[in-house]
Amino acid sequence: MQSWAPTILAVAVLSVLAGVGLAALRVPGPRQVVTAILRAAVQLMLLSAILGGVITDLRLVAIALVVMLGAAAYTAARRAHAPGRMIPVLAVAVAAGPAAVMTVVFSTGAIEFSARYLLAIGGIVIGNAMTTAALTSRLLDASIIDHWDEVEAWLSLGATPRQAVAPLARSSVHTALIPTIDQTRTTGIVVLPGAFVGAVFAGASPLEAGRFQLVVLACILTSGVITASTIAFRTSVAFSRPTDHRAIG
Repeated sequence: MQSWAPTILAVAVLSVLAGVGLAALRVPGPRQVVTAILRAAVQLMLLSAILGGVITDLRLVAIALVVMLGAAAYTAARRAHAPGRMIPVLAVAVAAGPAAVMTVVFSTGAIEFSARYLLAIGGIVIGNAMTTAALTSRLLDASIIDHWDEVEAWLSLGATPRQAVAPLARSSVHTALIPTIDQTRTTGIVVLPGAFVGAVFAGASPLEAGRFQLVVLACILTSGVITASTIAFRTSVAFSRPTDHRAIG
């Protein structure tokens, strides 16, 4: 078994390099890099400790996914600095994308419906939905702030809130999905995805690993579209000017 000492050393050095890099450029929140890695280490150790019991029981996997969704919605809301009235919208958006794509994948038989695959697909898709939700919300709020005069003008002419922010919403969704689209486009050329590498290391054939990764990529992208669209086209967004939190991490 690989010793943990080199792993701890490598992670510590990488954390310091990342933190120092941000601090040198005076980027806000350099400590967040270190704390994020430390949290990941603790959470992964806890996950490893309980995974043996969870991965074989569908009921426990369902509970784990609910916990993941709650944590993802909370993190997305905190990152987006969402007001209280928007938290339910973010929660629904973070849940809607993963729920839709997992229903399609397992109902069509593309992936075997079992506890381990449900946990694997769910964990990957929920994590990406969380990132997409936070990014879309922040982009849209920033866009509304920058174009508030235009939004007010449309509202004064009788446009509904949805109509007043529709161009900004479309742009926000497009921008939020760029990283996911680029990753999907360059898979196998620039990017070796974790699911593919993990499946190969676990003993699957490259062809089977590629099939699994293709499904995962389609799930991530489609879930992102559903999540981003749910947030961006919420009807109440233009009733008041969002608070500008762009200088805050």
